[in-house]
Amino acid sequence: MDVPLSSQSTHILPLITKPFHAVYNILAGPAMTEQERKKWERKCPPKKLMRFITSLQAFFYKASKGRLWSTVKGCDICVVHIKGARTGNTRVVPLMHVPYQKGVILVASLGGADVHPTWYWNLKKNPNIEVFIGSERLSLKAKQVEEQIKSDLWPLICSCYPDFENYQKSTKRNKPVFNCQP
Repeated sequence: MDVPLSSQSTHILPLITKPFHAVYNILAGPAMTEQERKKWERKCPPKKLMRFITSLQAFFYKASKGRLWSTVKGCDICVVHIKGARTGNTRVVPLMHVPYQKGVILVASLGGADVHPTWYWNLKKNPNIEVFIGSERLSLKAKQVEEQIKSDLWPLICSCYPDFENYQKSTKRNKPVFNCQP
């Protein structure tokens, strides 16, 4: 059942979410130089804070069926439920996505970092995921694409989120791309 948002709650919501967007944009910002990255790492928010913020974003997104906190830097997100590689516990991760065929494409960019995001390792071990896009729930199986397919998909990926190109250029690490289909 959809619960309409009152005008008061939609007026107050930006005041609540603005600080979280600021922290999220730090992580999802433009590509950094090595010097900027080292400076940022000293100032970066604690891992527990970032987990809290992403959990909060996923909660708002799912509770509102994708109406609240559904974009980052003007680009759509989805919420992915994935089983943890070591614990087997369900992890909830808001991610940028590219609609593709009957599913989505996910890019393990971690904002241009030199390491894979944690969800990458989870997805490699447990490729069966649930993806929430708005009010739609998709049961998908993720498969990392080969380099040739990635290069074919890259223009589409960057058309949905242009910063992916900057992220790829900012590091030597090849950004893995997953095609998630039913």
